[in-house]
Amino acid sequence: MYFAGIDIGSRTIELVVVDEAGEVVSSLQADTGFDPMTEAKRLTEEVTFDRIMATGYGRNLFEISFDAPTVTEIKAHARGARAIFPEAQTVLDIGGQDSKAIALFENGKVKKFEMNDRCAAGTGKFLEIMARTLGFAIDAFGREALKAVRELSISSMCTVFAESEVTSLIAKGNDRLEIALGLHASVIRRAASMISRVSSGGDIVFTGGVAKNPCMRRLLEERLGRRVLVPEDPQSVGAFGAALLAGE
Repeated sequence: MYFAGIDIGSRTIELVVVDEAGEVVSSLQADTGFDPMTEAKRLTEEVTFDRIMATGYGRNLFEISFDAPTVTEIKAHARGARAIFPEAQTVLDIGGQDSKAIALFENGKVKKFEMNDRCAAGTGKFLEIMARTLGFAIDAFGREALKAVRELSISSMCTVFAESEVTSLIAKGNDRLEIALGLHASVIRRAASMISRVSSGGDIVFTGGVAKNPCMRRLLEERLGRRVLVPEDPQSVGAFGAALLAGE
């Protein structure tokens, strides 16, 4: 039998299919777009599976449209991260819409978590808007920020006010690389605070699209003094976890 997990996020949709041994046999991704259910349907038609479980921002819509069970992103990312890194005790998931810090019991079950889903601050959306304001492609934003000699402090974490502050700093002739590093540091301070409230030690598994950002990874390790582990495909960890749970 084959089991599928679909993670319908605010920016992308991931679909992962595993076999009975939990090995990945298919992995697909698409932009969420303005009609996520049409995209989700298209992805499911490209693979073969016996059972599917949904997670992510649009999981409830998927449940209604496809009569499929759902699981929270917290449980899905915890399950996926633990399968990839069996000793994992802490998971940080930063996606486009929200960020989550998750502590795990020895058996892999969720022990405690904190979540930021009230505003864009501390999420991929914040970084995306700031990258555009500074004239960087989002895929290059982290690499460019690491070239800065020093960090320029950003006082506001509200996306609207931070964008205004960045525009003002540019107008005053400040180095945009230093501004970029300061913006990354402001997100990391928020993430590190969440992690510290749920977990006090050990490695951190970093999942979600923002985990691809090398500046975020380095600053997180430096701030907390803990090793940060990034899966080969951090965006698919939630879908992978959902697929494993579908099989269980």
